[in-house]
Amino acid sequence: MTSSLGSPLHRNGVWLTLQIIIRNLFAFWLRYRARGIEHIPESGGGLILSNHQSFLDPLLIGLPLHRPVSFLARDTLFPVPVIGWILRNTYVMPLSRDTGGAAGIRETIRRLDEGFLVGLFPEGTRSADGTMGRLKPGFAALVRRTELPIYPVGIAGANRALGRGSLFLKPHRVCVVFGEPLAAEKIAELKQRGREAELVETVRAEIAVCQEAAERWLARRSGWKA
Repeated sequence: MTSSLGSPLHRNGVWLTLQIIIRNLFAFWLRYRARGIEHIPESGGGLILSNHQSFLDPLLIGLPLHRPVSFLARDTLFPVPVIGWILRNTYVMPLSRDTGGAAGIRETIRRLDEGFLVGLFPEGTRSADGTMGRLKPGFAALVRRTELPIYPVGIAGANRALGRGSLFLKPHRVCVVFGEPLAAEKIAELKQRGREAELVETVRAEIAVCQEAAERWLARRSGWKA
């Protein structure tokens, strides 16, 4: 299905151009590497759920993929010259905190139904030290409303490259690991009402496995420790 955003399977010219430029920059400056991208299918909607270390995270997830990923950003950024234009042309969805995020959830579901990949950070905020915090239970409501696959992702090193409070990009290795989709049968079982806490912990555990794999990859190549 094709929407006003274009095909969910093919990147537009703006994102493709930025992707090439930023991917080369990150490969040089951050020694950026991605593992497990074969787990992300070439077609079909799905939720990508990741730990959150840095403002870089949406880029780190989207750069190695051959299809676009939609993320949420504060709606106050969209009126800003240049930034707003980039956001609108790189599949980003506005999120209004004044409405409790209801419009963002509706748009997320619409894009999932149209076959897009949608990326979310269930922690709700960036980690101060790189360790994954507790997941906000709100994302479980979205999971219950879709039958699409869930793909866990783990990021390591991004907090050292551009952490909270940082203004400049530092030359620190970064790795992203894409995990296998969560077992559909298990998720279907946990989506029953009253089992939200189990669903949240299951998702957190799968993201943690991916993050640990990314940390091991960094440690083998640079002696880095989380």
